[in-house]
Amino acid sequence: MTYTVYDDIITINLIQEVCKILGVSMEAILKLFGEHFFKFCKKSGYDRMLRTLGGDLTEFIENLDALHSYLALSYQEMNAPSFRLEKGADQKMLLHYYSDRSGLCHIVPGIIEAVAKDFFNIDVSMDILDMNKEAERTGKKEHVVFLIVQKPHRQMRRAKPNRLQDGQDIQRDQEALNAAFLRMKEKYLSISVCPVKKSRWEVVRSIVMFGKGHLLNTFVPIYPEQLWIEVKTFCSAFPFHVVFDESLRVKQMGVNIQKYVPGLQTQKIRLDEYFSIIHPQVTFNISSICKFINSQFVLKARREMMPEAWKCQPTLKLRGQMIWMESVRCMIYLCSPKLRSLQELEERQMHLSDLAPHDTTRDLILLNQQRLAEMELSTQLERKKEELRVLSKHLAIEKKKTETLLYAMLPEHVANQLKEGKKVAAGEFKTCTILFSDVVTFTNICAACEPIQIVNMLNSMYSKFDRLTSVHGVYKVETIGDAYMVVGGVPVPIGSHAQRVANFALGMRISAKEVMNPVTGESIQIRVGIHTGPVLAGVVGDKMPRYCLFGDTVNTASRMESHGLPDKVHLSPTAYRALENQGFEIIERGEIQVKGKGKMTTYFLIQNLNASEDEIMGRPQTLLDHKEAGAQESQDSKTVAVTRAMRYADSRQLLPQRDAAHDEDKWGPELVKGAVAMLGTSICLCAVDAQASSGVGNLRLEGDSEEWKPEGSPVSGQDAVEAADREQSSDETKTHPFVDDTLPSGVCALL
Repeated sequence: MTYTVYDDIITINLIQEVCKILGVSMEAILKLFGEHFFKFCKKSGYDRMLRTLGGDLTEFIENLDALHSYLALSYQEMNAPSFRLEKGADQKMLLHYYSDRSGLCHIVPGIIEAVAKDFFNIDVSMDILDMNKEAERTGKKEHVVFLIVQKPHRQMRRAKPNRLQDGQDIQRDQEALNAAFLRMKEKYLSISVCPVKKSRWEVVRSIVMFGKGHLLNTFVPIYPEQLWIEVKTFCSAFPFHVVFDESLRVKQMGVNIQKYVPGLQTQKIRLDEYFSIIHPQVTFNISSICKFINSQFVLKARREMMPEAWKCQPTLKLRGQMIWMESVRCMIYLCSPKLRSLQELEERQMHLSDLAPHDTTRDLILLNQQRLAEMELSTQLERKKEELRVLSKHLAIEKKKTETLLYAMLPEHVANQLKEGKKVAAGEFKTCTILFSDVVTFTNICAACEPIQIVNMLNSMYSKFDRLTSVHGVYKVETIGDAYMVVGGVPVPIGSHAQRVANFALGMRISAKEVMNPVTGESIQIRVGIHTGPVLAGVVGDKMPRYCLFGDTVNTASRMESHGLPDKVHLSPTAYRALENQGFEIIERGEIQVKGKGKMTTYFLIQNLNASEDEIMGRPQTLLDHKEAGAQESQDSKTVAVTRAMRYADSRQLLPQRDAAHDEDKWGPELVKGAVAMLGTSICLCAVDAQASSGVGNLRLEGDSEEWKPEGSPVSGQDAVEAADREQSSDETKTHPFVDDTLPSGVCALL
């Protein structure tokens, strides 16, 4: 913010970070900053003000303190440095820099060199001769002495890329002089004779005297033999002035300074008893004042010396010039009250009439009053601008949230078209892969649980599925109850749509095991169906628009899900052909009767041979390594036994269904999941039929034997399946035609 004061620590920290990034010294950065600051001031409207400070570099530097004093009217909290110049021989100068802001002195060479080059067309070099803390100064911490050396004009020319010989330089100067003479002659001939009958020589002389040239330096002022002014008149014409000697004894003062500092009327009073020097911050003695004789001095009245009734009001500050009078060995301080606004004038119970008519402080107060009002308006505008920037930033964040929510409901290109008020045309996709899934026995779970339990279960399951959509790059179409629908290759066509959906389905099956059934406390089971084919996609409705898919491919994918088996990924023939030879393990289920489609040969997706479970789930590689290390602890013989058991269970599920009506979620009491316990080289696989009235039937696999023998049952192996096929159950207790189809879910633990 333009009118905000920032701590120097912030500046130093910024410069230090820049030094680290660029790998340059702090002095170089500060010097470059000084050059940039000069350019910044010019662009900010101070160009004309800076140019009028002096006719050469010396005068410019001597008036810097006056410029800072003026700027302090607008920037009241500005803590400006002080400058003192000593002229030397051979175009050398000593610049004394005083500041209580340590560490910033290297800005000065950048500013001064830029001013010399830009305003006065000269090159100067600045070097530090001395740097210390001057003891005589009060409050100031740093005193730096710079040596300023002006480079010769001829040396500047030689430094240019196209170097010229000395003789050529002299010839060029002569030509420039002749050209200037011709221009002067033309100007002389164009001037007509004045009515006052000036001779032509007088006209030429006036041109030279008032033009630019060395003749200006020969001006000699004329002084009167005596001072033609009365003492009273002088004290009234300069109502704020003080004359004091080398011991600071007050000898003379203006009428109004006596009015507002009554103690000065006391005979032989010392000036430092009633005033302290604010700027420049030097000790109050003649020698220190003489060092800064070219600077503006600001004196502040001491509150403790004021009358008791005046101690509650702001103290008087005076600003003016110190002039040493050698003949009388006294110093005169010509000053005016330092006031910034009409409010400060009123606070000190002063009036404009107290100021001398010739004193520009009158105009300064009125102009600065308007300036302060403009600054206040500018500050308010900057604050509003900053508030708008913050609000715009927050708006962008909220817009991002809104877009994220919108893009979660609709494809991005569709959402953008709807935001622009355009109609979204339906698009035809020649090939894509659609997946449907649902929860096994969801109807029974809903009947036995509280609604909030169902919501929590579905939210947990769908959150895991939603994460997988981002992992595998598939599009979630919708969810209805326990049904979850995704598509690959829509809305953005992609050649690997079938593989993406297949990996997503495998991830769904793994994620479902992490979601608990609120009735049994065990993992839920899902059925997944996949089909590949053409669809038509588009947005339907004006309120709550949805991106929907249309076509027979949707119906077939839904049939694959409804005719599937628990914890299985059911594939249609076209889906199988899309995944064939793509690194997936797929087994044939056989020919089944599909509602509305007739007989179809379908398949089960078992696993991805080229991807691990952690890659399917999108887990970090560290988790993958951890699980692989743990898997090495299992025995090979146990793994073989479990694999054979799984294959046996899978082979029994590949038989075709007899009744498609059994696809509904009206399952009777499920087979309670068994447990696999590793005891040496023996594995017991138990499945308990909740419908059986003969108690619990146990199936044992002894060692590595592949022979299954059920206890308490007259049949075994395939005969048991055929016996189960012949059993019929009522609608209330309707189960899957194959009792052992739930056996894979019985393999629930591998210890």
